[in-house]
Amino acid sequence: MFYHLLKYVLLGPLLRLLFRPRIEGLEHVPSSGAAIVAGNHLSFSDHFLMPAVLKRRITFLAKAEYFTGPGLKGRLTAFFFHSAGQIPVDRSGKEAGQAAIREGLGVLDKGELLGIYPEGTRSHDGRLYKGKVGVAVMALKAGVPVIPCAMIGTFEAQPPGRKIPRIHPVVIRFGEPLDFSRYAGMENQKAVLRAVTDEIMYAILTLSEQEYVDQYAAVAKAEDATREAETGRRFPRTPLS
Repeated sequence: MFYHLLKYVLLGPLLRLLFRPRIEGLEHVPSSGAAIVAGNHLSFSDHFLMPAVLKRRITFLAKAEYFTGPGLKGRLTAFFFHSAGQIPVDRSGKEAGQAAIREGLGVLDKGELLGIYPEGTRSHDGRLYKGKVGVAVMALKAGVPVIPCAMIGTFEAQPPGRKIPRIHPVVIRFGEPLDFSRYAGMENQKAVLRAVTDEIMYAILTLSEQEYVDQYAAVAKAEDATREAETGRRFPRTPLS
């Protein structure tokens, strides 16, 4: 109930009024049945803008930190994500990836839409990073299509570290569903999982026209933070064209 209240009454109309997002390719999102929507991740605003424009409910796997923050702000954030039907996933430890896959498959088993960011974390500089193979595991195990999605303009609207978004044009672009049925039963083969993930990332890249980096986002972010600490100089963030 709270999900629909947010989408249609409280948050959705406000987001549409402020950002006036241009939606492209919405016809590629199936009107029923299980599917994965895999997108780039540039901003905290992505969590709200994509669900606001979809006709169907979508459930995201959200990092556990959104549900465990301290103080009043932490409790409000946790309440919001729980009420919106988002699922907390612990990204630390060896079992983190398997837990996320189990949760995601549970959503797909119900015939629902699952939203996932294959990069695993927000891009800190506006570029598109290497995808993690969890999205491929879920697509093959569940036998569902993957709809690539590109968020364009959200990095400029709310880059990392900015709490209140600025008004900036936003485009949300959905691509044609990707069918991986030719790989059925091969979800335990590493080469297949990498090939499927790379195909998904290439589709997102084509839609977003970002610069691609063949490195995991978390690794690149850590390396940049180390360089900044060593040099005392903050490296510029890359704006999207």
